[in-house]
Amino acid sequence: MTGMKVKAVLFDRDGLLVENGPGGADPDRVRPAPGAREALGLLRLHGVRTGVVARRWPGDARGRLTDADVRRVHHRVEELLGPFDVWGVCPHGPDEGCRCRPPEPGLLLWAAGRICTAPGDCVVVGGTGVDLEAARRAGAHGILVPADGTPPAVTARAELVAPDVLTAVRALLTGPPPRGRVLADERPIEAAYDTGEGRG
Repeated sequence: MTGMKVKAVLFDRDGLLVENGPGGADPDRVRPAPGAREALGLLRLHGVRTGVVARRWPGDARGRLTDADVRRVHHRVEELLGPFDVWGVCPHGPDEGCRCRPPEPGLLLWAAGRICTAPGDCVVVGGTGVDLEAARRAGAHGILVPADGTPPAVTARAELVAPDVLTAVRALLTGPPPRGRVLADERPIEAAYDTGEGRG
């Protein structure tokens, strides 16, 4: 990511922007994830475009939720977190062989095209290894915000890792950090990366 100017950040939805839970498909039970509102506000303040790229909820691809149901949830998300420049949702199940469901890159390529941004100028902030693999295949950059159940091997392979979306966004706006570093806290990036090596 060295020397890159971030033009757009595409987020997974569940667990990053809104809290996971059994009521995720119910607009009245949507709750912002910690730090999401602040992170999005910083990106918009700096002129960075924002988008959501997500899989539908379990059961949705089997026809239990209508397009109108999904739109109502996304409308509620925007009421809570502000407007996004693009929404991309894969409507397919994991066994349908589509080109849009991560780790396939189709959804990310479509979203980047909709906001007229080259994939190489986009950062994908996701919570799973398939999100980062989709970013790699699309030619975008990825930051992993691990969930409680994220396997350690996935975290170890990630280009960048952050504990939450706000830390990830602050790092992007401060300047592209070195590949492979863990963005461990919200101190200034230079201080966070100061390990004390070379001190007497």
